Amino acid sequence: MFSFITKRPLWANILFALVALFIVLFLFLVSLNWITNHGSTKTIPNVTGKNMQDAVKLLEGQGFEVIIQDSVYNDTIAPLQVVKQFPEADAAVKINRDVYLTITRAVAPTIDMPNLVGLSIRSAELVLKQYGLKLGDTTFRPDFAKHSVLSQQYNGQEIVHGSKIKMGSSIDLVLGSGLTNEDMAVPDMVGMTFAEAKTLMESYGLSFGSVVPRPGITDTASAFIYEQRPARHNDEHKVNRIRSGQMIDVFLQTEKPVIDSMPKPVTTDY
Repeated sequence: MFSFITKRPLWANILFALVALFIVLFLFLVSLNWITNHGSTKTIPNVTGKNMQDAVKLLEGQGFEVIIQDSVYNDTIAPLQVVKQFPEADAAVKINRDVYLTITRAVAPTIDMPNLVGLSIRSAELVLKQYGLKLGDTTFRPDFAKHSVLSQQYNGQEIVHGSKIKMGSSIDLVLGSGLTNEDMAVPDMVGMTFAEAKTLMESYGLSFGSVVPRPGITDTASAFIYEQRPARHNDEHKVNRIRSGQMIDVFLQTEKPVIDSMPKPVTTDY
């Protein structure tokens, strides 16, 4: 079978092998341009800002492969719109090149509501922007923490940290306006339920500090206040004074406390 090789001298076989290798390399180099489409280029059209379907149709019609690389949410841009392309428009590339597109989402993603309570208004705005949320209305309530977030609300209701919410939603903030120079008598809330006291406190521009329930309380709103600090009267039986924005600590129990029926000294209450 290999007699044609063995009958020839060694130098002839080596020469034959070199010639054969040269021919193979020559054919490979000649066909390389055809295999790689050397010199065959096309200019990528600009599809940024177009609808995804229109962009894909245009690119594929010119011989490009389209890959949706990523999607982002932006409520100021129409859904399924191309916001980024790679390679960029007017780039000269070979035919059949992959073109990667980034489009806008059709549905807003759901995120966890961040905790803004206690932050300054500027910090809260930065956090809202970071989470893709918007700052809605801002209202003020007397509180010693001026311009600090006291409450975060969505659609008129308090929204707690960790609640599911759609990106792009507007969050309303209640901010502290600082303490006023005018004071008032400390309201007497002993014997009231916590819900009743809360309504009274809000009408005075006051807020609760510590709320300390006794063991066994399952419904704080219906529990009764048996002690408050500061109390209505001091040790000299004079009415304590308080300013809007300050806080009162209350202590709760399940039973309504017995109110001392002894007449109290006459005090000025205004």
